[in-house]
Amino acid sequence: MDLKFGSVCVRNPKTPFPYSQPHMEPIVATTTFSYDDPEALMEIFLGEKKGFVYSRWSNPTIEAAELKIAALESCGLKDDTGNPLMLKARLFSSGMGAISTLFLSAMKPGDKVIVQGNLYGGTNELLVKILSPLGIQPVITDLKQPEEVKKQCKDPGVKMIYIETPANPTIDCYDIEALTAIAKENGQLVTVDNTFATPYLQQPFRFGVDFVVHSTTKFLNGHGNSISGALVARDESFMDQVVFNYLKLLGTNSNAFDAWLLNQGMKTLEVRMDRHCSNAMAMAQFLSSHPAVSKVNYCGLESHSDYAVARKQMKQFGGMLSFELKGGLTAGKRMLKEIQLCQLAVSLGTVDTIIQHPASMSHVGVKKEIRKQYGITDGLIRLSVGLEDISDLLADIGGALDTVKN
Repeated sequence: MDLKFGSVCVRNPKTPFPYSQPHMEPIVATTTFSYDDPEALMEIFLGEKKGFVYSRWSNPTIEAAELKIAALESCGLKDDTGNPLMLKARLFSSGMGAISTLFLSAMKPGDKVIVQGNLYGGTNELLVKILSPLGIQPVITDLKQPEEVKKQCKDPGVKMIYIETPANPTIDCYDIEALTAIAKENGQLVTVDNTFATPYLQQPFRFGVDFVVHSTTKFLNGHGNSISGALVARDESFMDQVVFNYLKLLGTNSNAFDAWLLNQGMKTLEVRMDRHCSNAMAMAQFLSSHPAVSKVNYCGLESHSDYAVARKQMKQFGGMLSFELKGGLTAGKRMLKEIQLCQLAVSLGTVDTIIQHPASMSHVGVKKEIRKQYGITDGLIRLSVGLEDISDLLADIGGALDTVKN
């Protein structure tokens, strides 16, 4: 039976429990799994048979989350033969665990990865401070300039294009279909960070990408109570053999409790995202007319430079936005002190609204000249719009802005 997205969110994937299927996924809180038959355990170690051995390798609760994420990313999609698209997901200790494991398993010293300049700060630091010394080089490119991307892709050293869309924190959107077409002409891999959009709003595999990564800590979990990350791919063999070996040896695996919390959060993903999107649109429209604000970055506004791209590849426009204050850093500090309802914190995608200052918080590890070049100004404020009553949110943000408008 082909289920719609909301039904996939709610339904528990079937997992191999040795008793009747539980109504809700249990937390399988065990380090290891015991066997009566030594030959069965040997077969699992040799890869001749599937089974659970050690929770750093796999665990029923973790597998339940992996199955659901893969089902959400593929929901309604078909493969080249017209059959339902089958994807493989792996769950990690964090979004950064997923991203670092992807780069280390798919690339080698001497390889290059084309990236945008306005990446999440942690991804930027990983590429610059960890992977570059290992010989994996980021090539910062304007992904909105097809000719420039084509030029860079002619370099035989380029192995992958890595796209974060919408981007953190400038909310730029990049044309997944166009960039994937360029990469495939040159035999390169394509990865999309789908954290901001979630598979409910955007399904990159529709456009032929190879990998999708998530910080599942964010909207997929939705409640700010656990940390995990996911990597999803078309190539099941690569995931089971190469990625699995890196995961188990690097120790970037998730754990049963965080996976269980993620499982519970995903059940309400569709209904939560609808509210995130409607609240964010109302907030963006409000901010656009406020005298203290010089610019609003929300791809759902027709004035946004990437509105057409976002409309083409997204179902709705998401719960993330950012805006620049005319008074710069001084105004930003003053405004944040006046907030009463919104939470001043890092992270995003929770049921409550989170506000932060990227230049001094999430992107403080990125060089100032790079931040400035790619729109992460000192006056930029990032807002993860939650599920509160929109009138309360507008009153809180509006009241704080009124203190800095003159």
